[in-house]
Amino acid sequence: MKFIDEATIEVIAGDGGNGCVSFRREKYIPFGGPDGGDGGDGGSVWLVADSSINTLVDFRHSRKFPAQRGEHGKGRNCTGKSGDDLVVAVPSGTMVHEEDTGELIGDLVGAGQRLLVARGGFHGLGNARFKSSTNRAPRQSKPGTPGERRRLHLELKLLADVGLLGLPNAGKSTLIRAVSSARPKVADYPFTTLYPNLGVVSVSAHRSFVMADVPGLIEGAAEGTGLGIQFLKHLARTRLLLHLVDTGPAGDPVGDVETILAELGKFSPELVARERWLVLNKTDLLPADDSREHCREIVAALGWTGPVFEISALSGAGTRALASAIMVFLEAGMEAED
Repeated sequence: MKFIDEATIEVIAGDGGNGCVSFRREKYIPFGGPDGGDGGDGGSVWLVADSSINTLVDFRHSRKFPAQRGEHGKGRNCTGKSGDDLVVAVPSGTMVHEEDTGELIGDLVGAGQRLLVARGGFHGLGNARFKSSTNRAPRQSKPGTPGERRRLHLELKLLADVGLLGLPNAGKSTLIRAVSSARPKVADYPFTTLYPNLGVVSVSAHRSFVMADVPGLIEGAAEGTGLGIQFLKHLARTRLLLHLVDTGPAGDPVGDVETILAELGKFSPELVARERWLVLNKTDLLPADDSREHCREIVAALGWTGPVFEISALSGAGTRALASAIMVFLEAGMEAED
């Protein structure tokens, strides 16, 4: 399935039904009086968050969403039927903006959360409403009001606890395959990850978290080089960032970290300030003693003071300890919020 994280749609609420002008006509009742009923209310348009959907691809071709209009009023004081509301399912994590002004209308985070985006028109009034002691045969009625019509910009930001950062081929997809059931594409060439992937990491019974893998960054990503920074927004909701670094003998780990931080700062200073752990990957490419010494040199050169983990995503070495530490960190954060 193609991953689409932005879409523009038009929502059209139903118009209210018109009021009716009618008079009672029965044998032997020459002055029956007005009996025109009111119209029905127009249907509204709602967006509802659905956790089973993870892309906006369905909105690529279906762009108009009209709700049902209200029926007109009828004689014998019959009220028109109200139009049915239209409920449109969107992925959890969808932000809804007004297309013309950019105003944020709502943020659908929790599954089942509903947002009214277009209100249906109000019903018109029949002539029975205008009857009075001085106006016994009113011939006036009111039409229903039009329903709201809006153009909306939908933007999906994936809901994940942990996000992976790194250059292409740093091992992000391999790591998420190692610790979860997600199966993103892995190959020995850059940009094998073309869209975000989510994986649920189960540490033990009833203890799990969601990890997000986004396409790798390269120098100049903020200016559109490579795949650009369009997918970094999916890390905006994460509590923790894992900065994966290729420690292979042919690479430049220190330069790689500095490149990512520079591009991240251009995109969002808030992400730079977020809790970030250094994960030194591919430690299996060197002998154990040489690998440990190499990792110490990298940490010293960076002046890194935060948590550091040495892993091999391919063999799985160190990944269980990393997942356990992440779980403890997330649980501590949830307790602090409570």
